Amino acid sequence: MSVTIPAAARGHRRLALWLLCAASLMIILDGTIVTVALPSIQRGLGFSAASLSWVMNAYLIAFGSLLLLVGRVGDLIGRRRMFLSGLAVFTVASLLCGLSAGPAMLIVARFAQGIGGAMASAVSLSMIVTLFPEPRAQAKAIGAFSFVGAAGASIGLVVGGVLTQAVGWQAIFFVNVPIGILAVLLAARVLEADRGTGLSGGADWLGAVFVTAGLMAGVYAIVGATRYGWGSARALVAGAVAVTLLSAFVIRQATARTPLLPLRIFSARNVTGANLAQLLVIAGAFGFQVTVTLYMQRVLGYDPAVSGLGLLPVAAVIGAVSLGLSARIAARFGPRAMLLAGLALIAVAQALLTTVPADGSYLAHLLGPLLMFGIGGGLTLPALASLAMSGATPSDAGLASGLFNTTQQIGAALGVAALSSLAAARTASLHAAGVDGASALTSGYRLAFAAGAGLSVAAVIVAALLLRRAGPASHRPRATETVTHNAQVAAGQRRVPDRCGR
Repeated sequence: MSVTIPAAARGHRRLALWLLCAASLMIILDGTIVTVALPSIQRGLGFSAASLSWVMNAYLIAFGSLLLLVGRVGDLIGRRRMFLSGLAVFTVASLLCGLSAGPAMLIVARFAQGIGGAMASAVSLSMIVTLFPEPRAQAKAIGAFSFVGAAGASIGLVVGGVLTQAVGWQAIFFVNVPIGILAVLLAARVLEADRGTGLSGGADWLGAVFVTAGLMAGVYAIVGATRYGWGSARALVAGAVAVTLLSAFVIRQATARTPLLPLRIFSARNVTGANLAQLLVIAGAFGFQVTVTLYMQRVLGYDPAVSGLGLLPVAAVIGAVSLGLSARIAARFGPRAMLLAGLALIAVAQALLTTVPADGSYLAHLLGPLLMFGIGGGLTLPALASLAMSGATPSDAGLASGLFNTTQQIGAALGVAALSSLAAARTASLHAAGVDGASALTSGYRLAFAAGAGLSVAAVIVAALLLRRAGPASHRPRATETVTHNAQVAAGQRRVPDRCGR
């Protein structure tokens, strides 16, 4: 089957893609841009040391816990409507963050930012899959989207440091306002309207309460464990509540007439395998990124802006691979093979960092593994997105997108908490034994790198066992072809028969 897309329609689709990527970048940046501004925020608004972490946690809890719910609601009410609403909420909340006169106002506004970010992010990937149903074009589009996701965290550290130092901490929030307004106006004109299946077709509100509250408790347990320890009463109670609520959610989904998360979606091995592999590798990768940043600052003595710049080679390599090479590699070898290669490179890069010394240097000990990590990330992220969406039907595309983003956020929170806790515990024990500060810190970071490598190896095993073997994208049928007709109708396109009349 061949499909002819008019030049004007191709240009329209490219504009829509870059709009979705730009909006996603703005939201992802906000997850890390605040990190380097925390000391300034603490001084400016009078946060206590204990409450300052909630500037980050409020956003993370809202964002991570709502992705699945709003992804499904996007399927029901229309993904364009959900995306526009999310951008609007995020933009207004950013303005309120910058205007905050005290800790309570900023924390509430950050929570609202997380809600808006979840609404827009949950449906972005499903909109891209629908816009680009052809395998090769879709692979390139997913590569661009994956690059934005991977590069956003690194860029946020640099931008946050520059804006905070040059203008003030309020600027990291105010910068979102004109960008958000422009994005809303452009999205209203560029993105095609979709009707959705209607709330009556799948609004399992009891299930929504269970999963949202359960994920919220789970994320709270994870972020709380970083501060209070994994064995603390606070983390254990929140974890128990999360397990109870999520168990109730699974039971509800197995019995509900119109489930929020139809369990049949997990019957697709690629969906299950891609999400589980992503949970593991993202846990290792995000913890790795935080640990490398801390090593550069606390052991090598770099300031926040310089350490942020130190991570830019990772973003550059991920961009070069995901934008320039990943689609060709996937077309020739298939996304499964590309994923396995990328995961292996990430694991090797993390393993190499387990030998960093206390008197190390960036060029001798960090740059090589960082470049290898970037190559692995450029191969891994597009392959994961492609595989996770490969079994999505038109009615479930928003759900699959929300599930993919949820496992990403939970993996990130889990990885940062786990690897940071391991490093801190090892450092504290060595300090108590009389080891000097730099050596104790380095030993803690080595342990964190080893744990990250272990998570990446586990991701390789999961991917090898669960993901189906398939031929190159150009020679095999795609599950996403089920959205081809709907996408063309929505875009006013006409299918051209091939020589066989199909």
